[in-house]
Amino acid sequence: MHEQSPYDRTQRNISGCGLSALMSRRGNLVNGESIIRSIGLLHERGNGLGGGFAVYGCYPQYADQFALHLMYYNSRAKEETERFLDERFELAHEETIPTRAVPGVDPSNAPLLWRYFVTPKPLRLAESMMPTAEEFMLRAVMDVNARIDGAYVFSSGKNMGAFKAVGSAKDVGRFYRLEEYQGYIWLAHDRFPTNTPGWWGGAHPFTMLDFAVVHNGEISSYGINKRYLEQFGYQCTLRTDTEVIAYLLDLLLRRHHLPLDIAIAVVAAPFWKDIDAMEAQDPELAELYRTLRSVYAGALVNGPFAIAFGYSRGMVGLNDRIKLRPLVAAEKDDFIFLSSEESGILEMCADPDTIWSPRGGEPIIAELEPDVFPDIPQTIARVDLAGVGVRAAR
Repeated sequence: MHEQSPYDRTQRNISGCGLSALMSRRGNLVNGESIIRSIGLLHERGNGLGGGFAVYGCYPQYADQFALHLMYYNSRAKEETERFLDERFELAHEETIPTRAVPGVDPSNAPLLWRYFVTPKPLRLAESMMPTAEEFMLRAVMDVNARIDGAYVFSSGKNMGAFKAVGSAKDVGRFYRLEEYQGYIWLAHDRFPTNTPGWWGGAHPFTMLDFAVVHNGEISSYGINKRYLEQFGYQCTLRTDTEVIAYLLDLLLRRHHLPLDIAIAVVAAPFWKDIDAMEAQDPELAELYRTLRSVYAGALVNGPFAIAFGYSRGMVGLNDRIKLRPLVAAEKDDFIFLSSEESGILEMCADPDTIWSPRGGEPIIAELEPDVFPDIPQTIARVDLAGVGVRAAR
């Protein structure tokens, strides 16, 4: 009998994928070594078909520019994209993304990796009638990914970057030389794709502007979420269900200005039966949840999932409502850690002050302290929802 390997690409592993994350609430910068070791410890949760990282605070010398990371699959795509960018943006700097040869990342199927640091041209921004530079950038990202064959923007935020490839996450981290980068938030992902292809653009994290998401699970509501997002101008082009989570966060938090707690209650809303049970004790809260489920029905994410997502001033960990995927959290001094397994946390922090497993639908929210990086605007509000079950990092 053939003995199956955890790396057998023909087999379905319904609990696969591993994620790890860390954040310093005081904005202390750490290099990528510990997050590479953490996700490397979880390598059996992946199968070598995708790994990736996101880091915040890595481009302080270009903090005011949007950092565009692009994959090019042919020279014509690069030429067309650069013409597109030159028409719309002022360029501060461009270069190939530094990499090194590692055995676990096959150079034969690797795209050309390039990064640009840009700001919208004032006249083009004014002509576009877009309300903000972020909205102008969103439209540019969508246009490149949907209209230029062989070009994919896989990161577009300020002072942050995503780095991903086909390969195991620990090899992808070494490939991108991430131990040379410094950041105050790190996300990492090792992929075991089940329903979608293993390719460079389909590896996690998925990003849109400031938001980066890593995900373990399956989004059974993908079709509904995708059609809902298309009403607001988003186009899903990267052939992986997790893409919708990044766009939903951008829509709810940046464009609709929902408080973080409310946006989480949209994405992982309570069951109707639980809302009905709230009626006797807190009718106003029950009515709020009914309204959110009705107004944002297309933004509800169904299916088993554990996610970690980052933005410029914070990081969130979240399970689906009945916790069908593992997620563990820990704290040590000003640091918050997330991982699929306790061992992944202990690889980053050997003696945490506290460690716990959050309940289904209970978000773990960590934010920069108010006096840290005052030049980074606090654009995401918070509300105090009694009964939501939010455990914020102390």
